[in-house]
Amino acid sequence: MPYCVHCGVELDAAVKSCPLCGTAVNDPASQPAADHPPFFPTRQAEVAPVPRKAVALLATSMLASVSLCCALLNLALKPEYSWHLFVVGAAAMLWIWFVLPLLADRWIPVWTRLTVDVGAVAVYVALIALAMDGWDWFRGLAVPMLLLAAAVVCILSFLLRRGHSVLTTVTLSLAAVAVFCVGMEACGDLYFHGVWSPGWSLIVAASCVGLCIPLLVVRRVPSLREEVRRRFHF
Repeated sequence: MPYCVHCGVELDAAVKSCPLCGTAVNDPASQPAADHPPFFPTRQAEVAPVPRKAVALLATSMLASVSLCCALLNLALKPEYSWHLFVVGAAAMLWIWFVLPLLADRWIPVWTRLTVDVGAVAVYVALIALAMDGWDWFRGLAVPMLLLAAAVVCILSFLLRRGHSVLTTVTLSLAAVAVFCVGMEACGDLYFHGVWSPGWSLIVAASCVGLCIPLLVVRRVPSLREEVRRRFHF
């Protein structure tokens, strides 16, 4: 076998140039046969993509097998509470989040996806409440927090549905974080103490507002907006 004089890679007798560096092969003693197969493939081909339903089937089998194994282990060990419900709920939630969209033949609206995803989280928390006998905190704490999260995400998705600049998106997202934190603390205080006493959530909200104000100023001043776009490439 000849070798490339430039990079030293091993060459096939039929090639006219090095496939690695492109150096021309000048070997007068080489007499390749006309039907000699090429050393490297001459036609490029792409690997066929894996069907979405095949990926969904693989993910479903993995989640189902983990859930089944944990359930059988839980029954064999006979603990005080059914901890396998944690794993089953997590597997069901992951299946709804990632596998269900793969099975859809068409695009699923954002509102439908959001409703289903929040429902999956609610089912998961309900299974935890069932395993730990905690229906009181599920109804009084988990459900209000889930509804709050769903409302904040719905409003944010509605405001950003037509696409906005990066500055507007970041500003609205910070405002959503502030509202969510205040609501979370309110839900916790009302459940545990019966009265809302603002604390850490106001610190987070004040920080978010403090970040939103300069972003709004930058957005309103064309020269600042262009400077930020030029420096951060967006």
